[in-house]
Amino acid sequence: MRIDLHCHSTASDGTDTPAELVRNAAAAGLDVVALTDHDSTRGYAEAIAALPHGLTLVTGAELSCRIDGISMHMLAYLFDPDEPALLAERELVRDDRVPRARGMVARLNELGVPVTWEQVARIAGDGSVGRPHVATALVELGVVPTVSDAFSQDWLSDGGRAYVAKHETDPFEAIRLVKAAGGVTVFAHPAASKRGRTVPESVIAELAVAGLDGIEVDHMDHDDDTRARLRGLAADLGLLVTGSSDYHGSRKTCVLGEYTTDPEVYGEITRRATGAFPVPGTDGA
Repeated sequence: MRIDLHCHSTASDGTDTPAELVRNAAAAGLDVVALTDHDSTRGYAEAIAALPHGLTLVTGAELSCRIDGISMHMLAYLFDPDEPALLAERELVRDDRVPRARGMVARLNELGVPVTWEQVARIAGDGSVGRPHVATALVELGVVPTVSDAFSQDWLSDGGRAYVAKHETDPFEAIRLVKAAGGVTVFAHPAASKRGRTVPESVIAELAVAGLDGIEVDHMDHDDDTRARLRGLAADLGLLVTGSSDYHGSRKTCVLGEYTTDPEVYGEITRRATGAFPVPGTDGA
Protein backbone atom coordinates (compact mmCIF):
# COMPACT_ATOMS: atom_id res chain seq x y z
CA MET A 1 0.00 0.00 0.00
CA ARG A 2 1.12 3.56 -0.80
CA ILE A 3 -0.21 6.00 1.81
CA ASP A 4 0.20 9.81 1.76
CA LEU A 5 -1.19 11.44 4.90
CA HIS A 6 -0.63 15.17 4.29
CA CYS A 7 -2.14 16.92 1.26
CA HIS A 8 -3.79 20.28 0.58
CA SER A 9 -6.48 21.47 -1.82
CA THR A 10 -7.98 24.79 -2.84
CA ALA A 11 -10.02 24.64 0.38
CA SER A 12 -6.85 26.10 1.94
CA ASP A 13 -3.62 26.82 0.03
CA GLY A 14 -3.31 24.03 -2.53
CA THR A 15 -3.86 24.53 -6.25
CA ASP A 16 -5.83 21.30 -6.90
CA THR A 17 -9.54 21.31 -6.12
CA PRO A 18 -10.51 18.51 -3.71
CA ALA A 19 -11.86 16.53 -6.68
CA GLU A 20 -8.65 17.04 -8.66
CA LEU A 21 -6.59 16.06 -5.63
CA VAL A 22 -8.20 12.64 -5.23
CA ARG A 23 -8.09 11.97 -8.97
CA ASN A 24 -4.41 12.96 -9.10
CA ALA A 25 -3.71 10.79 -6.04
CA ALA A 26 -5.20 7.77 -7.79
CA ALA A 27 -3.23 8.54 -10.95
CA ALA A 28 -0.05 8.73 -8.85
CA GLY A 29 -0.64 5.17 -7.67
CA LEU A 30 -1.70 5.97 -4.11
CA ASP A 31 -3.97 3.62 -2.18
CA VAL A 32 -4.72 6.08 0.65
CA VAL A 33 -4.64 9.88 0.68
CA ALA A 34 -5.41 12.31 3.49
CA LEU A 35 -7.01 15.69 2.87
CA THR A 36 -5.49 17.97 5.52
CA ASP A 37 -6.31 21.55 4.60
CA HIS A 38 -5.29 24.30 7.01
CA ASP A 39 -7.88 24.65 9.78
CA SER A 40 -10.60 23.63 7.31
CA THR A 41 -12.83 20.68 6.46
CA ARG A 42 -14.62 22.42 3.58
CA GLY A 43 -13.11 20.14 0.94
CA TYR A 44 -14.47 16.88 2.35
CA ALA A 45 -17.76 16.66 0.43
CA GLU A 46 -16.22 17.38 -2.97
CA ALA A 47 -13.36 14.95 -2.40
CA ILE A 48 -15.70 12.16 -1.30
CA ALA A 49 -18.03 12.73 -4.26
CA ALA A 50 -15.12 12.42 -6.71
CA LEU A 51 -13.25 9.60 -4.93
CA PRO A 52 -12.09 7.05 -7.51
CA HIS A 53 -12.50 3.32 -7.08
CA GLY A 54 -9.50 1.84 -5.27
CA LEU A 55 -8.51 5.01 -3.41
CA THR A 56 -9.32 5.53 0.27
CA LEU A 57 -9.73 9.04 1.69
CA VAL A 58 -8.65 9.95 5.22
CA THR A 59 -10.36 13.14 6.36
CA GLY A 60 -8.27 15.50 8.42
CA ALA A 61 -6.94 19.03 8.88
CA GLU A 62 -3.66 20.77 9.63
CA LEU A 63 -4.20 22.90 12.72
CA SER A 64 -2.27 26.13 13.28
CA CYS A 65 -0.63 26.06 16.71
CA ARG A 66 1.90 28.11 18.66
CA ILE A 67 3.87 27.49 21.83
CA ASP A 68 6.46 29.76 23.49
CA GLY A 69 6.37 32.01 20.43
CA ILE A 70 7.12 29.15 18.04
CA SER A 71 4.65 28.32 15.27
CA MET A 72 3.89 24.64 14.72
CA HIS A 73 1.35 22.59 12.79
CA MET A 74 -0.69 19.72 14.15
CA LEU A 75 -2.13 17.15 11.75
CA ALA A 76 -5.49 15.89 12.99
CA TYR A 77 -7.01 12.77 11.45
CA LEU A 78 -10.46 11.20 11.46
CA PHE A 79 -12.08 13.55 13.98
CA ASP A 80 -15.76 14.46 14.02
CA PRO A 81 -15.84 17.68 11.93
CA ASP A 82 -19.04 18.81 13.63
CA GLU A 83 -17.82 18.46 17.23
CA PRO A 84 -18.65 21.95 18.61
CA ALA A 85 -15.51 22.81 20.59
CA LEU A 86 -13.02 21.86 17.88
CA LEU A 87 -15.20 23.48 15.21
CA ALA A 88 -15.29 26.74 17.19
CA GLU A 89 -11.51 26.77 17.55
CA ARG A 90 -10.98 26.15 13.82
CA GLU A 91 -13.36 28.97 12.99
CA LEU A 92 -11.51 31.29 15.37
CA VAL A 93 -8.24 30.56 13.59
CA ARG A 94 -9.78 30.93 10.13
CA ASP A 95 -11.52 34.20 11.01
CA ASP A 96 -8.14 35.72 11.90
CA ARG A 97 -6.59 34.81 8.55
CA VAL A 98 -8.06 37.70 6.54
CA PRO A 99 -6.95 40.55 8.82
CA ARG A 100 -3.56 38.87 9.13
CA ALA A 101 -3.14 38.65 5.35
CA ARG A 102 -4.25 42.26 4.97
CA GLY A 103 -1.63 43.20 7.57
CA MET A 104 1.09 41.42 5.58
CA VAL A 105 0.01 43.25 2.43
CA ALA A 106 0.28 46.56 4.32
CA ARG A 107 3.78 45.70 5.58
CA LEU A 108 4.91 44.71 2.11
CA ASN A 109 3.61 48.02 0.77
CA GLU A 110 5.65 49.80 3.43
CA LEU A 111 8.68 47.87 2.14
CA GLY A 112 8.01 49.12 -1.38
CA VAL A 113 6.37 45.97 -2.77
CA PRO A 114 3.29 46.86 -4.87
CA VAL A 115 1.22 43.85 -3.81
CA THR A 116 -2.51 44.47 -3.34
CA TRP A 117 -5.18 42.77 -1.27
CA GLU A 118 -7.18 42.17 -4.46
CA GLN A 119 -4.24 40.22 -5.90
CA VAL A 120 -3.91 38.05 -2.79
CA ALA A 121 -7.69 37.47 -2.61
CA ARG A 122 -7.73 36.40 -6.27
CA ILE A 123 -4.93 33.90 -5.64
CA ALA A 124 -6.66 32.51 -2.53
CA GLY A 125 -10.03 32.14 -4.29
CA ASP A 126 -12.37 30.22 -2.02
CA GLY A 127 -9.51 28.85 0.09
CA SER A 128 -8.52 29.90 3.59
CA VAL A 129 -6.13 32.77 2.86
CA GLY A 130 -2.63 32.36 4.24
CA ARG A 131 1.04 33.10 3.76
CA PRO A 132 1.40 30.87 0.68
CA HIS A 133 -1.09 33.07 -1.15
CA VAL A 134 0.88 36.20 -0.22
CA ALA A 135 4.05 34.36 -1.26
CA THR A 136 2.50 33.52 -4.63
CA ALA A 137 1.74 37.21 -5.11
CA LEU A 138 5.43 37.96 -4.52
CA VAL A 139 6.34 35.40 -7.18
CA GLU A 140 3.88 36.97 -9.61
CA LEU A 141 5.49 40.37 -9.02
CA GLY A 142 8.99 38.97 -9.54
CA VAL A 143 10.08 39.81 -6.00
CA VAL A 144 11.14 36.19 -5.33
CA PRO A 145 11.62 33.28 -7.76
CA THR A 146 9.60 30.69 -5.82
CA VAL A 147 7.05 30.46 -3.03
CA SER A 148 9.67 28.84 -0.79
CA ASP A 149 11.97 31.82 -1.27
CA ALA A 150 9.28 34.10 0.17
CA PHE A 151 9.54 32.26 3.49
CA SER A 152 12.69 34.06 4.64
CA GLN A 153 13.56 36.71 7.19
CA ASP A 154 13.46 39.22 4.35
CA TRP A 155 9.77 38.52 3.80
CA LEU A 156 7.26 36.11 5.37
CA SER A 157 8.96 33.67 7.73
CA ASP A 158 8.27 33.92 11.47
CA GLY A 159 9.76 37.22 12.57
CA GLY A 160 10.39 38.31 8.98
CA ARG A 161 10.01 41.90 7.84
CA ALA A 162 6.47 41.36 6.53
CA TYR A 163 5.35 38.73 9.05
CA VAL A 164 2.12 39.29 10.95
CA ALA A 165 0.97 36.93 13.69
CA LYS A 166 -2.49 35.35 13.81
CA HIS A 167 -4.49 33.46 16.40
CA GLU A 168 -2.99 30.00 16.81
CA THR A 169 -4.05 27.21 19.15
CA ASP A 170 -1.94 26.03 22.06
CA PRO A 171 -0.81 22.53 20.96
CA PHE A 172 -1.78 20.94 24.28
CA GLU A 173 -5.27 22.36 23.80
CA ALA A 174 -5.27 21.16 20.19
CA ILE A 175 -4.50 17.61 21.34
CA ARG A 176 -7.28 17.78 23.92
CA LEU A 177 -9.81 19.11 21.40
CA VAL A 178 -8.93 16.58 18.71
CA LYS A 179 -9.04 13.70 21.17
CA ALA A 180 -12.44 14.86 22.43
CA ALA A 181 -13.62 14.85 18.80
CA GLY A 182 -12.42 11.26 18.35
CA GLY A 183 -9.34 12.12 16.29
CA VAL A 184 -5.64 11.29 16.13
CA THR A 185 -2.82 13.88 16.30
CA VAL A 186 0.53 13.95 14.51
CA PHE A 187 3.05 16.80 14.80
CA ALA A 188 3.72 17.95 11.22
CA HIS A 189 7.32 18.46 9.99
CA PRO A 190 8.61 19.07 13.55
CA ALA A 191 12.21 19.81 12.51
CA ALA A 192 11.59 21.99 9.44
CA SER A 193 14.13 24.59 10.56
CA LYS A 194 14.14 26.50 7.29
CA ARG A 195 10.59 27.60 8.12
CA GLY A 196 11.78 29.27 11.33
CA ARG A 197 12.34 28.24 14.94
CA THR A 198 11.40 24.67 15.80
CA VAL A 199 9.90 23.20 18.95
CA PRO A 200 12.50 21.66 21.32
CA GLU A 201 12.49 17.91 21.79
CA SER A 202 11.68 18.45 25.47
CA VAL A 203 8.37 20.01 24.44
CA ILE A 204 7.65 17.12 22.05
CA ALA A 205 8.15 14.81 25.03
CA GLU A 206 5.61 16.84 27.01
CA LEU A 207 3.18 16.67 24.09
CA ALA A 208 3.61 12.89 24.00
CA VAL A 209 2.65 12.68 27.66
CA ALA A 210 -0.40 14.85 26.86
CA GLY A 211 -1.58 12.38 24.23
CA LEU A 212 0.22 13.23 20.99
CA ASP A 213 0.00 10.15 18.77
CA GLY A 214 2.87 10.65 16.35
CA ILE A 215 5.36 12.82 14.48
CA GLU A 216 5.79 13.31 10.76
CA VAL A 217 9.34 12.14 10.08
CA ASP A 218 9.61 11.51 6.34
CA HIS A 219 9.03 14.97 4.85
CA MET A 220 10.77 17.07 2.20
CA ASP A 221 11.96 19.56 4.85
CA HIS A 222 13.88 16.88 6.80
CA ASP A 223 17.27 15.63 5.64
CA ASP A 224 18.49 12.08 6.27
CA ASP A 225 20.21 12.89 9.58
CA THR A 226 17.13 14.69 10.85
CA ARG A 227 14.89 11.76 9.93
CA ALA A 228 17.17 9.37 11.78
CA ARG A 229 17.16 11.60 14.86
CA LEU A 230 13.36 11.94 14.79
CA ARG A 231 12.92 8.19 14.41
CA GLY A 232 14.99 7.68 17.53
CA LEU A 233 12.97 10.30 19.38
CA ALA A 234 9.71 8.67 18.32
CA ALA A 235 10.94 5.29 19.52
CA ASP A 236 11.96 6.76 22.88
CA LEU A 237 8.59 8.47 23.34
CA GLY A 238 6.39 5.70 21.97
CA LEU A 239 5.13 7.84 19.09
CA LEU A 240 3.96 6.73 15.67
CA VAL A 241 6.13 7.70 12.68
CA THR A 242 4.45 8.98 9.53
CA GLY A 243 5.64 10.14 6.13
CA SER A 244 3.88 12.28 3.55
CA SER A 245 4.32 14.69 0.69
CA ASP A 246 2.73 17.87 2.10
CA TYR A 247 1.40 18.23 -1.44
CA HIS A 248 0.14 21.68 -2.49
CA GLY A 249 -0.29 21.13 -6.22
CA SER A 250 1.78 23.51 -8.33
CA ARG A 251 2.44 25.85 -5.39
CA LYS A 252 5.30 23.62 -4.14
CA THR A 253 7.76 21.26 -5.81
CA CYS A 254 6.74 18.16 -3.82
CA VAL A 255 4.75 15.47 -5.62
CA LEU A 256 2.04 13.14 -4.40
CA GLY A 257 3.48 10.06 -2.75
CA GLU A 258 6.99 11.56 -2.52
CA TYR A 259 7.06 10.24 1.06
CA THR A 260 4.64 7.69 2.47
CA THR A 261 3.43 6.13 5.71
CA ASP A 262 3.92 2.49 6.68
CA PRO A 263 0.67 0.50 6.37
CA GLU A 264 0.98 -0.73 9.97
CA VAL A 265 1.15 2.85 11.23
CA TYR A 266 -1.84 3.77 9.09
CA GLY A 267 -3.70 0.83 10.56
CA GLU A 268 -2.90 2.01 14.08
CA ILE A 269 -4.16 5.52 13.26
CA THR A 270 -7.46 4.12 12.04
CA ARG A 271 -7.74 1.88 15.10
CA ARG A 272 -7.27 4.82 17.46
CA ALA A 273 -9.77 7.08 15.70
CA THR A 274 -13.41 7.10 16.81
CA GLY A 275 -14.69 10.37 15.31
CA ALA A 276 -14.74 9.33 11.66
CA PHE A 277 -13.74 6.46 9.41
CA PRO A 278 -11.68 6.32 6.19
CA VAL A 279 -13.86 6.57 3.10
CA PRO A 280 -13.29 3.94 0.40
CA GLY A 281 -13.68 5.03 -3.20
CA THR A 282 -16.43 3.43 -5.23
CA ASP A 283 -17.39 5.08 -8.49
CA GLY A 284 -16.30 8.72 -8.11
CA ALA A 285 -16.10 10.78 -11.29
